[in-house]
This record gives sequence, structure tokens and C-alpha cells, in this order.
Amino acid sequence: MSSTDGSGISALTAVTGSTVEHLAELRARLTARAEQAGMVDVAYRTIDTPVGALLLAATDQGLVRVAYAREGFDDVLGVLAAKISPRVLHAPVRLDETARQIEQYFAGTRHAFDVRLDHRLSSGFRETVQLLLPRIEYGHTLSYKQVAEMAGSPKAVRAVGTACATNPLPVVVPCHRVLRTDGGLGGYVGGLAAKTLLLDLEKEAA
Repeated sequence: MSSTDGSGISALTAVTGSTVEHLAELRARLTARAEQAGMVDVAYRTIDTPVGALLLAATDQGLVRVAYAREGFDDVLGVLAAKISPRVLHAPVRLDETARQIEQYFAGTRHAFDVRLDHRLSSGFRETVQLLLPRIEYGHTLSYKQVAEMAGSPKAVRAVGTACATNPLPVVVPCHRVLRTDGGLGGYVGGLAAKTLLLDLEKEAA
């Protein structure tokens, strides 16, 4: 029976670490080549935040998707591949600035996002509503009814709820700032705990 002494374990750890670093470097080079060759239509990365892991995805037109883990990252990537392009690649560098701004937001030092957005995953009234949401100031809220009035369709309260529930860019496009008329939270793609955290964060930092 063979045994492994401490030096053997250390050597194995060193080799394993070296292999991981080599694979990471190789992956980075391949990603860079794919980007240079124009072979990446959708770049994505994940980040850790106080509301859990978020998936960020961008096209050459801008940020196209922010997804909560509860949505299923594999499912989200599958939809992006089907609706935009199958050339979806883990390419974190393209999303560095978005990740930085989201980190600042959760630190309470950023009250508005300054990144290009790609709204192609929405259309019609849903897109109209989602384009209006950034007008709701940091630390403030509106009701679904008030947003419907802003959109020029005061009776479309339920449709506003649908537009918020299907917002492909939560956090960055602040659908969490829309509440029920009675002050209730309503629904939220990230769950009510996440919506509460975002509202409390903005209330404290405003």
C-alpha cells in the first residue's frame, strides 16, 4: 500500500493549482480571440451581490439581460441563444464596467446607472413601461397605477404589472420601485426578499 507524505501532497496541490491557472489563462486567450474575430454576439458573466448571484449579459449594443439565480442561469442563456444568437460566450471583461457600477450601487454610492442598454428582449407596451422606469428617482416609488398614467394608458394597471414582472434588466432598470396602490410590494422577479432589500438600501442611502 502506498502512502503520500506532506511533500507529495504539496507537490500535487502545486500541480493542480498550476493546471487551473493554465486553463484559466487558455480560456481567457480563446475568449479574447473570439471577441477579436467578432464571434461573440452575447457576452456574459456572473457576479455576487447582496441579493445573490446575478448573471449579466451584453451584446455589442449594450446590457441586454440581468438575471437572478432563481430564474436558472442555464435557462436564461438558452433563451438568449434562441432569441439573439447561439454565439453566447463567457466573456467577463466586456461586462467589467457594468459589474463595477452594480457594486457601487449596492455600496450605496451610485444612485443611477450609466451603461448602454439593449432593449431587444422587450417590445410594445412592455418596452414602453420599461423605458419609463428609470425616471422613478432613487429612493422613491410609484404605484402600478401611476406608471400606467405615465405611459399614457391609465387603465393598463395589470399590463404595467406584467411589464415589471418580465423586465429583462432588473436592478439596473428599477422595476423594484413600483408598488401596489395600497403600498404592498406586489411581485418581483428576484423574489420579495430581494425587492425589500433593494428598497431598504435606497431608503437608507438616499
